Amino acid sequence: MALVTGESLKSELDMFDICCQDDSVLDKMVEQCICNRIQADEMVLEWVAYSTTKMGLKLTADTLELFDHEVLNKKSKSKKNPRKEETHNRTRDILLLQDLLKVEEEEENLLDAYSTPAKGSQKRALTTPEHPQSKRSAALLSSPSLLLSPASFSPSATPSQKYSQRGAKGEVVVSFGVVQGTRWAGRKTQGDGVQLELLEGPEDSLRCSYKYMFQRLRDVRNVLTEKIEELGDGLRSHFNIEEFAPISLPAQDSITVSGQVCCDSNGKLNAHSVLLEAGPEQGGQQVPVDLSELKEYSLFPGQVVALEGMNTTGRKLMATKLYEGVPLPFYSSEVKMEMEEEPMNVLVACGPYTPSDSLTFDPLLDLINVIVKDRPDVCLLLGPFVDSKHEQIEKARVTETFEAIFSRCIESIVDGTKSVGCRLVFVPSQRDVHHHFIYPQPPFTLPNLSKDQAQRVTLVPDPCTLLIDGVTLGLTSTDILFHMGAEEISCGTGSDRFSRILKHMLTQRSYYPLYPPVEEVNMDYEKFQSFGQMPLTPDVLIIPSELRYFVKDVVGCVCVNPGRLTKGQVGGTYGRLLIQRSAAPEDGRRASPCLAAQVVKI
Repeated sequence: MALVTGESLKSELDMFDICCQDDSVLDKMVEQCICNRIQADEMVLEWVAYSTTKMGLKLTADTLELFDHEVLNKKSKSKKNPRKEETHNRTRDILLLQDLLKVEEEEENLLDAYSTPAKGSQKRALTTPEHPQSKRSAALLSSPSLLLSPASFSPSATPSQKYSQRGAKGEVVVSFGVVQGTRWAGRKTQGDGVQLELLEGPEDSLRCSYKYMFQRLRDVRNVLTEKIEELGDGLRSHFNIEEFAPISLPAQDSITVSGQVCCDSNGKLNAHSVLLEAGPEQGGQQVPVDLSELKEYSLFPGQVVALEGMNTTGRKLMATKLYEGVPLPFYSSEVKMEMEEEPMNVLVACGPYTPSDSLTFDPLLDLINVIVKDRPDVCLLLGPFVDSKHEQIEKARVTETFEAIFSRCIESIVDGTKSVGCRLVFVPSQRDVHHHFIYPQPPFTLPNLSKDQAQRVTLVPDPCTLLIDGVTLGLTSTDILFHMGAEEISCGTGSDRFSRILKHMLTQRSYYPLYPPVEEVNMDYEKFQSFGQMPLTPDVLIIPSELRYFVKDVVGCVCVNPGRLTKGQVGGTYGRLLIQRSAAPEDGRRASPCLAAQVVKI
C-alpha cells in the first residue's frame, strides 16, 4: 500500500474540480485513509459519490466527520472478509512468478550440464527429486503472503485471528487517583503549548551512537567502586553514622560497614550465599553475611547497603541491623504555576506492536485510532517496534530491510496523528532488531522526517528522564522488573514484590541497579555511569514489563507498568495519565502531580 499524502489527495480532488485550501481538512483525509486502509484515489471517489447523493456537499472538517461515520465505518466493517477478486489476482501473480522461476531454473540446469565442476565441489546426487526446487524459489514461495511486505498495512499479510476476535476492548483494568468524572482528553491548544525536553539537557544526554564492545575490567571496577562510595556517603549522612569500619578487621564490639551485596557463586542469591563487598576505603574485600538475626530484609546482587553487626573473627559478619538507601529529592520548579492551567493527558504504550503470529500492525492501527479519538497532549511510545523475538523476524521471513519496516511504522504513526497535533516521544528497546542493542541505548535516528514532522517528534535514549511542563518522568524500556524479580530475596517485609523492587530502584538511584546484569543486557559501564543513573526521583516512573500491569505510589513516585500492546497472539494494554504541575505547598507537604492514571485494554 502506497503512502497517502496530502499532495496526492489534493491532485485527486483537482481532477474533480473540488477546491480544498484547508490543510487541516487534508490532514483529516490522510488520517482516514490510514485508519481505513484505502488509497487516495479510492478515498476521493467515495467522497464524490457521497457528496453527490447529498446535493453537492462541500468538503469541510464537519462534513468529513459525517462521511467517516456514514460511509467509511460501514466500508471497513464489510472489508473484514477479503474479496474473491483480490484472492484471484494474488493467486495469478504467484502462478506467474512460479512460471518465471521455473524457466530460470531450467536455464541454470542447462548451463550446469555443460559446465565442468570445480575441483573442490561436492558431487551431485545421482537420484533426481520428484519435484525439484531451487533454494531461491523455496525461500520465495514458502509463504505467499510475504511476497508483499508484511510491514505495509495490506491484506496480503495474514491478520491474526486471535487478535481480531479479542474481547473487552477499551476495558479499564487498573485505576489510580480520582478517575470518576475524569475527562481523558488533551488540552484545547494541542502540542504547541507543551514544554517537553530531556531533564539533563542536550549537552549532558546520550544523543547519538557510540563505540562499544570494548571495556576494560579496571574501568568497570572503578564505576562500581564510585557507586559504593557515593551511596555509602548518602547512607552515612542520612542515618548519622560516624564512620564505616573496615569490613574484614576482627572487632569485639558492634560495627557498621557498607558495601555492595553479591553472591558467593554464579548461582542465584539466597540467604546463605550473601557476601558484602566493601569499597577501597574499607579494605575492598568480601565477607560472608549471616542474616539469621535480621527480622526483615530485601536484598539483590548489586545493592549498596550499610549493615550493623558483629565480626569477631574478621571472616563472617553477623548482621543485626540493615540500613537501606535513601531516594533523591524530587524536582522543584522555580516557574510559578498559572491558576488556570489545565491538566495534561499523556498516553503510554510499549511494543511489540504486532501479534506474535503475524507481522500486520493491526494493534498499532488500533492505537492510532485511540490517539485520534482521545487526542492526548503527549504520546510516549516505547519499543520494540521491530521485535527481534518475533517468529517471522527470527526466521528471516521478511521481504524488506528491518530499517524500512521501522521507517514505515514511524511514518504511519506520525501521519496518522497529524490532525491531533500531539507530541510523540520514541524510546528504543534492546529488542529492536534494527538498532544498537547496548545499554544505555542511544536514540533512534529518523533522517527522512520532514521539518514539520520533526517538530512534533522527540527521540530519546533508553533510559532517560523527561521534563514535561514542570513534571519529571523517568522512562526505561528494559524489563528491569522481570530481571530483578528473579534475583531478589526477602524475608518478613510484608510488602508486595513490585513495590520492593521499585523502591530499590529509587533508593539505589539507578534505572538498572542489578549487578551483574542478565545475559541479554549488554552493559557499557562508562556510559551507564553517565546516562543510566537517576538525576533525581521522578514524579512518574514508566517501567513496562512482561509482568502484570499496575499503577503504584512508591515513596511519592507514581510507578506505571502499562503492560505491552500485544501479549503473544492477543491484544494487550496501554496506559494513560493525567498530570498537572503542582503549586508549591504551603504546609511543606508535596502533592503528586499525577492526578489520575489508568491501564486500558487495546
